[in-house]
Amino acid sequence: MRNYIMAVICIIGISGCATIPPEAPNLSSELGNRISALENANITLLNRYFDQKRIEVDRFIQDVWLPEFANEFFQKPFISDAWNTVVTENDKQQRLTFLLKTGPKLQEMINDKRIELIQPLDELERRIERNIKAEYGQARGINNSITSFLLSASKVSENRDRYLEMMGVSNDKLTTLIDRTDNAVSDLLKTGHKVDDKVNSAKKYLNKIKDIKESIE
Repeated sequence: MRNYIMAVICIIGISGCATIPPEAPNLSSELGNRISALENANITLLNRYFDQKRIEVDRFIQDVWLPEFANEFFQKPFISDAWNTVVTENDKQQRLTFLLKTGPKLQEMINDKRIELIQPLDELERRIERNIKAEYGQARGINNSITSFLLSASKVSENRDRYLEMMGVSNDKLTTLIDRTDNAVSDLLKTGHKVDDKVNSAKKYLNKIKDIKESIE
């Protein structure tokens, strides 16, 4: 990108005495507006996309992880014995005491699992958003330097798209990141019926999200 900027500066210097078409300022302004509009649209779509991914992870927690977790929790000897006593004696106060003691602990563990699976998504979203803003910020900076680099009015539309491409403002990278994130969450939801499958799927999901974040560096 630095080499491109230097090339633009050289071209501007060489063509300093040339006549700049009247459409140039309008094209520059239009290009700047388009850059900002594309940036806002991409960020909005990114945010909505990750909102949906968080919903899907919550569904995994509720439908897959929580039933297995509850089953294992109540199979613990001291929990099982306490619950059997409550059921056998059929005492309302004992039931209430049991729920008051186990309920908060259960909720805390559920919340911890949600943080474990959701937080990497949040971090990935913020990283991609920063990346998008940096790229479009660079594009806006370049746009301020290329007004006199514009060609004739007959090629206004063609040049506008060409400059965007030259600035590196492309959806290809963003699309790749989104596809990889989608695959990671989709694989999480395709968990098998075995306990090992459920545990491994969460680990694989976290590793995939980590790899995606590292690829943005």
